[in-house]
This record gives sequence, structure tokens and C-alpha cells, in this order.
Amino acid sequence: MTSGDLTGFVTPGRGRGILDVLGHGYLLRLLIRKGTATRYRNSVLGWTWSYVKPAAQFFIYYFVMGVVLQFHRDVENFAVYLFAGVVAINLFNEAFGNATSSIVDNRALVRKIYLPRELFPIASIIIAFIHFLPQVAILLLACILLGWTPTLLTVGAFLLGLLIVLMMSLGLGLFFGALNVRYRDAQNFVEIIRMLSTWASPVLYTIAMVQASLPEWAFRLYMLNPLTTSVELFHFAFWAPTTSAADYADTLAPSIGTDILTSVGIGVVLIVIGQLVFRRFERSFAQDL
Repeated sequence: MTSGDLTGFVTPGRGRGILDVLGHGYLLRLLIRKGTATRYRNSVLGWTWSYVKPAAQFFIYYFVMGVVLQFHRDVENFAVYLFAGVVAINLFNEAFGNATSSIVDNRALVRKIYLPRELFPIASIIIAFIHFLPQVAILLLACILLGWTPTLLTVGAFLLGLLIVLMMSLGLGLFFGALNVRYRDAQNFVEIIRMLSTWASPVLYTIAMVQASLPEWAFRLYMLNPLTTSVELFHFAFWAPTTSAADYADTLAPSIGTDILTSVGIGVVLIVIGQLVFRRFERSFAQDL
């Protein structure tokens, strides 16, 4: 039997991982459109919930930390400080949570046709980013009213912090998203991580309080958390310019340069590990679902 030219074919169900997403822009846009359209379907308030939920969370935190514990006396413009950290952690929690459940939520598509499975967690992270934008708009408005003006340094800090959050969300989302298909216990681990994320980063307290309370080795261990670095960068971008500090670079941790490089490095490692685990488990996604 004469064999034909098979150079244009690839092994079914195997691709180049995340790189394949770049060649499926149309499908990615469809998934994003579907996710944004169905999020608040049959909801009276609709997209208003993107403002209501973070606002309710902010007021609860502000009441407990600012009014009850009187933290607002020690932190200038404490409301801005608090909200800058809240929006960063909210983005991580939503993106990470959505990415983890993205394969299971799209089980009907996964079982019927082959397409790059990475499309689902990546689309869910982009959807989380879209819902993050209204929160940033509110934060920007508050900062502008307090005299905030953008600079290359503050915009760069915001983009770096955003990059770290998205890298963490993608790496962990690929890892736990794959595990969640076969082992539904993975969802419980994800909920624990999301619960701890707020308290393990300087959102409700300042980095100076942590440094004063911990020995040097423990503080360095604390700073290895990439979310800590991203929250500090959000503070530097939005909160610090609204304070009376002559040089608000002093509001950052002394080792912030090293912390940024470490956080980006951890993000890259997590994406590589997440992709490897995802590729290992995706072979049986259709059967496990």
C-alpha cells in the first residue's frame, strides 16, 4: 500500500500547549464572549454586581480594620491602601478559581471535540481580568480625587503587579484545573489557597508591621510570596502617591527589586509546571469527565 503525504497532519489530541492558543484566537474570543454574557444572565443588576461585590467586601474590611481596630490612624488614606490591595487579591482569587473549574465547567465541549484545552483556563482568566477593570476604575477615581497623577514609575509598578498576579493565576490554574478533572478534592485545596491569599499578603495590614513582628529569616520567607510583591506594587502605584511622603519609594519593602525578580521567576516556574501537569492529565480529560 502506498503511503500518502502526511506532513500536514498531527497526532490527534496533541498540540503545543499554551502556544496553540495563539492560533485559535476566534475560539478564544467566543469563549470569552460566552463567559461574559452568561455570568449575570437572568440577573436584575447584571454587570452592576462587578461593583457591588467588591464594594461590600471593602466596606466590611474597612469597618473591621479601620473603624474597630483603628488602623486608619496609622495609615494615611487607609481606604485607598485597603482597596488597592483588595482589587489585586480579588483578581487573583477570581482568575485562579475560574481557571481551576474551567475544564469541568466546559465538559460538554471537552467530551465532544478536540481543541486546545488551555483555551478554557486562559479564557477564564481573561474574563476575570475584564471584571477586574471596573474595580480599577473606581480605585483610579478615588486616587485622582486625592491628587494622584500617573508617572512612568507608578504605571510600570501597576503593570508589573498585574503581570505577577496573572502569571500566578495561570500557573496555578493550569495545575489545579488539570487535577480537578480527576480529583475533585483539588477544588478544596483551591478554596483554602484563596482564603489564605488575603491574609498572607499586606492587604489588611502594612508591610512595616510584618517586618517589625518577624525575625529577618521569617520576613524573607514571607516576601517569597509573589502576591505580597504584587500587592506592594499596587500600593506603590495607587496609594503611595496620594500620601504626604516626600519620597514614596520608601513605602516599599527594602528588597523590592529582588522580590520582583523572584516573583516573576516563581511565576514562570509555576506556568511551566502547570503546563507539564496539564499536558499529562489532558489525555484522559474526556474519559474522566
